[in-house]
Amino acid sequence: MIRTLRSVARFRRFEPNRAKRRLSRAASVADLRELARRRLPAGVFDYIDGAAEDELSMERNAAAFDKWEFAPRVLRDVSELDTSVDLLGRRHPVPFALAPTGFTRIVCPDGELAVARAAARKGIAYSLSTLSTRSIEEIRAVSDGPLWFQLYFWRDRGLVAEWLQRAADCDYEALLVAVDTPVFGRRERDVRRGFTLPPTLGPDTVLDGLRRPGWTWSLLRSDPITFANLTGVQGYDGSSALGLAEFAHNQFNQALSWDDLDWLRERWAGKLVLKGVQSVADAQMAAQQGVDGIILSNHGGRQLDGAPPILELVPQVADAVGGDINIICDGGIRRGSHVAMALALGADAVTFGRPYLYALAAAGEPGVDHLIDQFTEDLNRTLALLGVPKASALTPASVRLRH
Repeated sequence: MIRTLRSVARFRRFEPNRAKRRLSRAASVADLRELARRRLPAGVFDYIDGAAEDELSMERNAAAFDKWEFAPRVLRDVSELDTSVDLLGRRHPVPFALAPTGFTRIVCPDGELAVARAAARKGIAYSLSTLSTRSIEEIRAVSDGPLWFQLYFWRDRGLVAEWLQRAADCDYEALLVAVDTPVFGRRERDVRRGFTLPPTLGPDTVLDGLRRPGWTWSLLRSDPITFANLTGVQGYDGSSALGLAEFAHNQFNQALSWDDLDWLRERWAGKLVLKGVQSVADAQMAAQQGVDGIILSNHGGRQLDGAPPILELVPQVADAVGGDINIICDGGIRRGSHVAMALALGADAVTFGRPYLYALAAAGEPGVDHLIDQFTEDLNRTLALLGVPKASALTPASVRLRH
């Protein structure tokens, strides 16, 4: 009987590492999201998972991929696959980069350091947010990979100029100027939870933390969380729960316009990218202004609810400015097959944020490694099954609208 059993099955080896045990059963971003939901306090999970108001834009970002289907070709030589693409002046091993996210250490004590290290190991570009919990310099110290800096162009231009110089001194290659945040969007999940940045504590949050002892213990053992790029900035009191909200309210620049790009160009010699473009008209304006790239993004649905689903914009923008500037799709990406679909419709690359936050919450830095490998393997498999050996060779002929 034992010989018969051994001929058709084998016993699974016990994995002593708890994080690896969790990841071994995480077959998708949805699985990582569920692991994150179980491990994080509800308010923290809703902060990374939620979006503005009724969350329609976030849902439609993901649903837009369901409107398309692949048109695979057979008997094509796919024995050698090439996922590399040219983007923003360099060759990237895969057509995706990690988007900027704020307050990342609320998910895992290492925060942005863990994500940057994982990205660097694979040669993938990592984008650091202005509102990061690790500084521009700390990230470069742990990464020899391509780095991008996401800039909030605030009213204090002396502060903005300082960030630009620090990023340049640390060899950040691209500046991602957030153009979709004249004000913060209203994130109603955070309102219902009473979640603020930094978080305020009450009986409900303490109880929720006790229900998540792993997260709570790691947080208590780590250094205090601050917005690292704002440390020492006059007018910002990082010890106050309302400090960031008040400071950001005073700093968001509603008067920002296309004319201000000249000021940036005088102080930034690297690649200039506009993040948050949501219309063909603005994509055309960006091309006329001579920027290097645009990120089609509605901030993951966290700003204007009812903004257009990003994938639906990609072919329109590609028809208007494709070949003139790099087009990056950001929104609803949950699989490597989604990366292929966005490229087929005209994007040069994609970025994503929530998936790696779920992975970071699920298992720390190994979780981010797992996610990157998963996306890469998924993309390779999709290319092979499509009969397209190179990611750069994807065209609209590779997809079609579902009827």
